[in-house]
Amino acid sequence: MTELQADINSYYDKEIVRMINEKYGIAPMRALESYLGSETYHMFNDPELEMTEFSPLGIFDMWECEQVTGDPRNSLYLRRDEHV
Repeated sequence: MTELQADINSYYDKEIVRMINEKYGIAPMRALESYLGSETYHMFNDPELEMTEFSPLGIFDMWECEQVTGDPRNSLYLRRDEHV
């Protein structure tokens, strides 16, 4: 991983943890643990998926969908092209 990619990942991690903390009141370390253990996080770090085209809000939406449905692919950010 390049230094630039590490910086990008760090930015996304901090933003998503902040959003989880603000919306759900989950302590930052527990929010980080939840995010790092998620399929969403693994998808974000898969270079073939090029997930950095999504904003942190889009990745957060994927994480939320994963928590509710068990699958981050249910996010409207990923399904947006299905109905076009």
